[in-house]
Amino acid sequence: MDTLYKTDFRTPLSERMRPKTLDEFVGQNHIVGKNMLLRRAIQINSLGSCIFYGPPGCGKTTLANIIANTSNSKFEKLNAVSSGVADAKRVIDKARQDANIYGIKTYLLLDECHRWNKAQSDCVLEAIEDGSIIFIGSTTENPYINMTRAIVSRCRIFEFKPLTNKDIITMIDRAIIDKERGLGQYNIEISNEAKEHIATIANGDMRQALNALELAVLTTPKKKDKIVIDIKVAEQCIQRKALSLNEDVYYDILSAFCKSLRGSDTEAALYYANRLIEAGCDPKIIARRMIAHASEDIGMADSNALLLACSAMYAVEKLGPPECYLNLAHAIIYICEAEKSNSVYLALEKAKNDAISNKDDNIPNNLKNHPSINNDGTGKYKYPHDFGGYVKQQYMPNSLKDRVYYVPSKNGKEKNLIRKKSFNKDLQK
Repeated sequence: MDTLYKTDFRTPLSERMRPKTLDEFVGQNHIVGKNMLLRRAIQINSLGSCIFYGPPGCGKTTLANIIANTSNSKFEKLNAVSSGVADAKRVIDKARQDANIYGIKTYLLLDECHRWNKAQSDCVLEAIEDGSIIFIGSTTENPYINMTRAIVSRCRIFEFKPLTNKDIITMIDRAIIDKERGLGQYNIEISNEAKEHIATIANGDMRQALNALELAVLTTPKKKDKIVIDIKVAEQCIQRKALSLNEDVYYDILSAFCKSLRGSDTEAALYYANRLIEAGCDPKIIARRMIAHASEDIGMADSNALLLACSAMYAVEKLGPPECYLNLAHAIIYICEAEKSNSVYLALEKAKNDAISNKDDNIPNNLKNHPSINNDGTGKYKYPHDFGGYVKQQYMPNSLKDRVYYVPSKNGKEKNLIRKKSFNKDLQK
């Protein structure tokens, strides 16, 4: 038997190739690039408690390990799914002991930290505040929505982005030549097309890409002392057919699909959607575009379009091909046939421009958290339901009080809102 295959591969390639230093770390340049805040904080060992959130396989746990190694500190890891208050208290007690006796800091990485409830989260609050531990939460969910406010308010939040194809290919190349941790003991020849396919289908997840590469190497017979990984092998190992379109044609068809939705051409939209599917396009991409267009091009003219588009995405994720193709077609037809309005898009752009260029923090007194009532009784918030659901009062700051962002169109259900908005304006006079 070939001695190369006696290597212990029980540890997955993605784990073996996990970067150990900031120089090895790939991706997330917006937070750990040269001269960026997080990188500077790590280098001078002044990073406080923080939360890393982003999609799977983008480097959250890896960076937490690098931080602990860089600062010569202890590193404890818990998973919020399988650990609780007792586990956290054990880590905190040991951290305090190590700090008092040896002067060593302890980092506590809590994976899936959004899974902890309030009682569990409260058990680490005191330790975070007094510096007994440096807490690093790792989550795929938005912490502002899915975590307790007490924890979030004590941590700096860093958002991780999906890794780019270039980032993933960099690690694939590194794994192929690394003899100590990677697959360098094999004589591997991999085509650029295969690398690009693995990176594309991994969709920003380094773990998925490296494990697919390892599967390809370990299961592909040698040809003249070489393991040749071509596009067919890559397709098998990552379980997705390669896109049978060149990049320009792919984006042209995707553009044609989007413009057919906007242009209410049902037949064209169905045709282009099926061209994409038959070429190997992930149906999630089609569903995502429909969700965007349901608000951009239909909006308030028929809000059910957004519900249908989201339902199609749910079907793609939970039901999967080929059954979900019916749901996609259902949503495509509905979006094409619905009356169109871009009023939501226009309102968003106007409001966004004002939010950027006219930052007025002079909130009307009646809207403040603790309004001060004037001697004449003015300045008090009027609860609309006490007045039948609507009452005249100022909501915008003075500098923006006459702004109009949303202008209903005369299409679909939105035409009924024209009368309603006019009625409300009459009440304000």
